[in-house]
This record gives sequence, structure tokens and C-alpha cells, in this order.
Amino acid sequence: MVLQFVGADHEVTGSCHYLQVGNKSILIDCGMRQGGMKFENVPMPVPASKIDFVIVTHAHIDHTGMLPKLYKDGFRGQVAATEATASLCDIMLHDSAHIQTMETEWRNKKEKRIGNEEPYEAIYTMEDAMNLIRLIAPYEYGKIYTLCEGVRFRFTDIGHLLGSASVELWLTEGRTEKKIVFSGDIGNKDQPLLKDPAFTDTADYVVMESTYGDRLHEGDWAPPVEELADILRDTFSRGGNVVIPSFAVGRTQVMLYYLRHIKQNNMLPEYKNFPVYVDSPLAVEATEIFVENEKECYDEEALDLIRKGINPITFPGLRLTISTEESKAILEDDDPKVIISASGMCDAGRIKHHLKHNLWRPDSTILFVGYQSAGSPGRRILDGAEEIKIFGEPVAVKAKIESLKTLSGHADKNGLLEWLEGFIRSYGGAVIAVP
Repeated sequence: MVLQFVGADHEVTGSCHYLQVGNKSILIDCGMRQGGMKFENVPMPVPASKIDFVIVTHAHIDHTGMLPKLYKDGFRGQVAATEATASLCDIMLHDSAHIQTMETEWRNKKEKRIGNEEPYEAIYTMEDAMNLIRLIAPYEYGKIYTLCEGVRFRFTDIGHLLGSASVELWLTEGRTEKKIVFSGDIGNKDQPLLKDPAFTDTADYVVMESTYGDRLHEGDWAPPVEELADILRDTFSRGGNVVIPSFAVGRTQVMLYYLRHIKQNNMLPEYKNFPVYVDSPLAVEATEIFVENEKECYDEEALDLIRKGINPITFPGLRLTISTEESKAILEDDDPKVIISASGMCDAGRIKHHLKHNLWRPDSTILFVGYQSAGSPGRRILDGAEEIKIFGEPVAVKAKIESLKTLSGHADKNGLLEWLEGFIRSYGGAVIAVP
């Protein structure tokens, strides 16, 4: 048996781990690196064509984003994922391929204007993504499956994202059997919509994430609806927009949950009819997948709302935009509004247009509700940049910059330790923590 660390072992994104069991080669995640890159990933230990299986912990691009590249390089095996993760990967990898293609076309046009005729090639194409998606096989939580001879596995809800899971693997070579657990990204307790992370009690080895392993989250972790309502009121009183760069999958749905609460409880009586735009085709599709998987993945509080006939993530005044024309119409509307758009780190997608039209406005607010990787435009704005470039043009940062610090999809130091306590009954196991 061989375990090798390929990615996300000195930095947060680009998760990928390699297992060799007998003559089988298995990857746990195959993620794309995002933001600044201080460290180099090691090369894949074997050619892509020699990899037999990929097991995916959840659908975020930093855990799945290089799967189409793996297919492009020759992978033809099975990708195992939970049912919700399989559905989310379908839309997220399509979206990622679209971004790769559009940004490559833009970059090649820019190079031609300066006389460089050597074209850039997209990391992968839409065809690569579509072919990879056909290889994804959905599995249920809580059941032990045989992946191949000598390898059994089980997914357990880890509470980080719809469909997210820790993975238990029972590996057998000859007379030796070892159990290794990959935590995936461990979620926070008491998040809207999602269940709390479930514990696993036995393992010989544990490979766990430690994104917040040296930190405690700020704030008291009460739902931030009061703080959010204050930010909305302050911005609307200035006549501006609240622009929320948000991950299309997960964080957008949480924000809709809080905005529904604000409207339902009439927390802004002076602006009770304020419109909320979700300007991201991916986020719109993801929201539908959340509804489709509510029975398996929602927590009891969200299910109680559903039993009362209340959709936890929709409300009057919510406007979902799909087409480019609908997106442009938002920019032409002068009424104060909330605009939720992707990407969450401001490095791609429609959010760049909304930043270009709002960053320079002192009456508007840019509200960050998610992690901003070092080197990303979002991090530069949050760190106090006076100007950033958008589509190659400098834009002054005059808007009010806010951040909801009590939002995180990751467990902090105490949460990680609590999850580890589930292994107390495991005698002699080892723990390997990765960022």
C-alpha cells in the first residue's frame, strides 16, 4: 500500500491524494489550485491512463476542478461521489470548462494585439468536461461499497457542502487490512440548511484537512442576520447596492436563507420590498439541486420549514438571472438592490462586471461572505487595495468594504479537534493533517 500527497498539503486549494492498493491506483479528489501559489504540487505518480478510480469528497472546484484535465490526459476509470455531489459536479465542471474556454479566448485576443501569435491552450475543453461527467457514479451515504478487489469504502456526511463527505477506506493486500479515513473538508456546526459533521469512530490512519487548524473563528457564531440587516439598511439609505461576491454552490444558498429570514421577519420595514438578484446561472442551477436533495442533506431546522410549506431559500423579491441580457439589465437599474454573483473570490464570472460598476461608488457596499485566497482580487480588495484592475482597466475602490466574519464552511481549531475525538476508541491510529 502506498499513500502519496499530490496537492493541498502546504496550501489550501488543489486537493489531491494518491493511493496504490495492489495493482490499483486511486485518487482522493483531483482539485484545481486557486489564488496565489507559493508551493509546487508534486507530479502525478502515474500517468492519468493508469489511474483506475477517483473518489470525490465534495464538488468544490478545489477538489474536482482538474478532473476534466485528468480525462484529457487519458483517465477512463470511475469517479465515485455521493448523489448530491454527482449532481453538483455536472453543473460545476460544465461551468469551469466554460470559464477556461472564455478566458483562453480573451487571453489569445490580448496577445494578438501585442503581436504574440503563439496561442494559449485551455486547460481543458467543454468536451473533456462532458466526457468526464459521464464517468461519475453516485453512491448513497452510510453504505459500505466494494470499489474493486481489496478496496471497500463508505461516505459519511461531513457538513461542509451539499453532498460533502468524509471517506472511509478499507484496504486489503494479502493478509493485511488497513483502514484509512480522508476527512474531506470538515464543516461547521449549526450552519443553515446542512447537517452537522458526523463522526467516524475507528481508523488506522486519518488524513484530515486543517484549513483553520491554528485558528478560532471570530464572533459568537450566532446567525448574522442582524449584522446583515444593518449593512443592507446602511447601504440602501445611501442609495447604493450591496454586491455580494459569493460561491455559487453553498454560500449563495446560505445567503438566500438569511435574506429570506430578514424579509419574513420584516427586519427592514423601511425597505421591505428590496430586490435580490442572483446573477449566476451556476448558482441558479445549484439552488435547484439543493431543493432536489433536501430530504437527504438538509438539517432538521430546514426540514421543519419545508414541512410547514416554506421553501428555506426563496422569497418575494428574489430574481434569478440566466441570460446575458438579464445580467446587463441589472447594471442599468438605479434602484438599491442586493446582487449575489460568482465567483466568490472575484477572479472570474459575472461578479467582475458588478464590481466594475460598483467598486468606485461610495454609496455601494461590497460584502464578502466567504474565504478569499491569497493573491485573489477579493483578498486584495479586503486587504485595503485602493485600486484593482478589472478586464485590464484600473477601477478605484471607493465603495464600503464589509465582511461577515461569522460565516465559514470550515470547522475551526475546536471543530477539528471535536471531529478527531470521534476516533478516541481507535487504538494506535495515526493522524496526518493537511491544510
